[in-house]
Amino acid sequence: MERESSCFLENGAEFEKVCASVRSGYSLLVLGEVGTGINDFAHALYETLLGEFSTAIAIYKGSLKNFFKAIAFQLGISTENEEGKQLTVDLLKEEIAVNCSEETLLILPEAKRLTTSIRYWLEDLMSMGVTLVCLAAANPGKDIFLEMSEVELELPSDGQIREVMEDEAKKAGLNLTNSQLAALQPLAGRNQMLARKVIRNEKHGLNKMPEHTQYVVIMPVIIAALFAFAVVRFIGMGTGNKGLYITGGVALVSAMALKQLGGVRGARKRLGG
Repeated sequence: MERESSCFLENGAEFEKVCASVRSGYSLLVLGEVGTGINDFAHALYETLLGEFSTAIAIYKGSLKNFFKAIAFQLGISTENEEGKQLTVDLLKEEIAVNCSEETLLILPEAKRLTTSIRYWLEDLMSMGVTLVCLAAANPGKDIFLEMSEVELELPSDGQIREVMEDEAKKAGLNLTNSQLAALQPLAGRNQMLARKVIRNEKHGLNKMPEHTQYVVIMPVIIAALFAFAVVRFIGMGTGNKGLYITGGVALVSAMALKQLGGVRGARKRLGG
């Protein structure tokens, strides 16, 4: 954790922007691909601003009571009544709201998991001046998220990915050389989660090394050949040969259709979005 957090502290321009915005009282929605360090970003933010705000960080994992108890515990709010009994979820929400102020900061990784009731409660806190930082792979595009300023994180640099791989290798007891790490890095891309997975797979001999064969893309050759057949159309037109004219026309239309199909791309979607 410490190593990943330091990457943001040392190199993250977005990290500094988020810290400055929070200090100015703005609630933010921070967007970043799953596996690229967005949870590490959240914890680095928590560690940095803990001394400046009454701060809590929590992830909703299916239990409303555990979620609110985690927030209350970090804010120093009792989760029991005067008789020593545990507060209900509704009473926990009320107790936290009463004890929150403009000096309160709530950091909520994996914000897409938040239920409707949690979001409405957070909306009330925002109206009281509480600052929120929600983190997600994509903007949910509803209620409180529409009110927040949006910040999109850049993908980790190659240097940061190399650091993550080196740390994971040390934890796994692997002594990898720089050349071995360089050979493995293409398997991780710019994703910290994949970087750790690559090292774990290397330990167990499960990695499939990238192939270095140069493949030839033949689509331009095929299209060029089909266009060449279009010349036959003009020959048929000039000589009055209907067969050549029809064959050339079909070849031309086929070439244009293939060209358009070759440009089709799937819709881009964030991991976890």
